[in-house]
Parts: sequence; structure tokens; C-alpha cells
Amino acid sequence: MGSEYLAKLLSQELEAVIRARIPSITSLINKTIDELESEMNHLGRPIGSDAGAQLYLILELCRAFDKIFKEHLDGGRSGGDRIYGVFNNQLPAALQKLPFDRYLSLQNVKRVVSEADGYQPHLIAPEQGYRRLIESGLKYFRGPAEASVDAVHNVLKELVRRSIGETEELRRFPTLQRELVGACYHSLERFSEDGRKTTVRLVDMESTYLTVEFFRKLPQEVDRAGPENHPTPSADRYTDAHFRRIASNVSSYIGMVSDTLKNTIPKAVVHCQVREAKRSLLNYFYTQVGSKDAKQLALLLDEDPTLMERRQQCFKRLELYKSARDEIDMVAWSR
Repeated sequence: MGSEYLAKLLSQELEAVIRARIPSITSLINKTIDELESEMNHLGRPIGSDAGAQLYLILELCRAFDKIFKEHLDGGRSGGDRIYGVFNNQLPAALQKLPFDRYLSLQNVKRVVSEADGYQPHLIAPEQGYRRLIESGLKYFRGPAEASVDAVHNVLKELVRRSIGETEELRRFPTLQRELVGACYHSLERFSEDGRKTTVRLVDMESTYLTVEFFRKLPQEVDRAGPENHPTPSADRYTDAHFRRIASNVSSYIGMVSDTLKNTIPKAVVHCQVREAKRSLLNYFYTQVGSKDAKQLALLLDEDPTLMERRQQCFKRLELYKSARDEIDMVAWSR
């Protein structure tokens, strides 16, 4: 009996109760630690103070953004299919709307052929008239070519905005977001300019050198139509039927070129814009950020002070719960 024995007995009883409660306490602590870890992941880990750590974090954020951007283009996320829509819908529709019916009207064909002949009318076939009609007509294709470049450029800019918003790690750094968007737009502008030059060059190439084989086949087709449909040049040289035949031949040639450009313009746009966006969208940003010092890097990684305070409190609580778990584990193993 006595107080010494009572103290020992109560200590044993208290220890037994504590040991019985350890599993539930441990479970509660582990659950709280998981919740704090999740909150820390949402808030983001603390930023290192040295330039190397800051630069590493920026590059990691860029890689996360670039991965999401490429997923949009390659079909892992929605949005990239809009580029195909430009080629499959907008470009063919724009080509069909070109005013070739008005351009190849009888009155305009007569005017162009007469001006091309100069003071001496053509004898048999108005070659200069043909060339002038075709070369001037092919310039109409520049509009749809440049419109395709602009449409894809706008899609790529929209995908950059969406990818920035979907990169969760970037949400805590608004300044870095703005710098990244600006650098990406700068790169896309450069790709767009290259795409514009290439597509316009494709159109100019068509007007620079005409496909001779197309016109060499025309007399053969007329011969197969029969003598009754093939009047002599002297009788047919200046009639409306003569100019309508010229308009028809030019229309067929322009249609052939249209079919060609319908396939080559998308190739040029993808090569100059989409492919380069996948390969080197962030190169300009990397060049810019690589030349910044620690103070400038810190400015890119600025945060809301409230968010920083919240992270600090969360970090202290997390360390406290981890320490408590370690102590409880020591008690559990000492049984």
C-alpha cells in the first residue's frame, strides 16, 4: 500500500491507456500530415534564395508548361484540332470565294488580252494575254495563304494562354506568367512571319513559271472535239467564243493551281509555325532568363505576401506534426 505504490499503479494504468490509444492518435496525425502535405503542394514549396535554385525552379515551370502545350497540339488535350479545321474548312472555303468569275468575265478577258497584245493584235494564240491573265489571277491566292497563316497563329496564341492557365505550378507566379506569355508571343510572331513569307513565295512560284504541259494538251483536246468545234483562227480570232475559250482555259489552269496550293499551303504553315512552336517555342525565353541575375530572377518569382504567410504557417504545423509522429513511433517501438 502507500503513495509510492499508488503512483506506480496509476502510471502503469496511464501507460496502458496511452498505448491503447496510440494507433488512433497515429492515424489522426498521419491524416493531418497528408492534408498539410496536400496544402503545401497546392501552395507550392518555398523558393530558394540563391540564383541557381531560382533558375532551376523557373526551368521546371517552363518544362511543365511546354509539356501541356505540346499535349494540346498532339491531341492529348483539346484545341490542336482547330489547326486542322483551318486547313480542312477555312482554306478551301476562302479559295472557293475568290472572285474568278468576275475576273474571267468576257469583258475583262477581252480587255486584258487587248492590252497584252499592244498595238499589234495576236496572230493565232494570245500567249501574252494568257500569261497576263494567269499571273494576275494567281495573285488572288495570296489572301487565303496569308489568312491561313494568321488563323493558325491565333490558334497557337490561344493554346499558349490555355496552357499557361492549365499549368498549376505557374499560378502562384503572376509576373512569371506575363513574362512567359510575352516571350511565347514573340516567338510565335517570328514563326508567323516565316510562314507568311513561305506561303506567299509558294503563290509567287506558281506565277513565275507556268506549267507548259497543261497548255500543250489543249490543242489535242480541241482536236478530239471534232472539226466542227474547232474553227480556223482567222474566223475565230476575235469572236466572243474565242475569248470564252481563253477564259475557260485560264480557269482550268487556275483550278489546277488552286488544288496544288490547297495541299502545299498547309504543309508550309505546319513546317514554319506548328513544327517550330513544338521545337523552339521557349528558346527566346530561355535566352532572356539566362542573362538575369539573382535579383531579377527573384522578381520573376514574386508572390502574394498573404500566400507566403499561409505557406509559412502550414510549414510550421507540418514540422510539428511530423515531430509528434516521430516521438509516438519511439514510444510504440519501446513497448
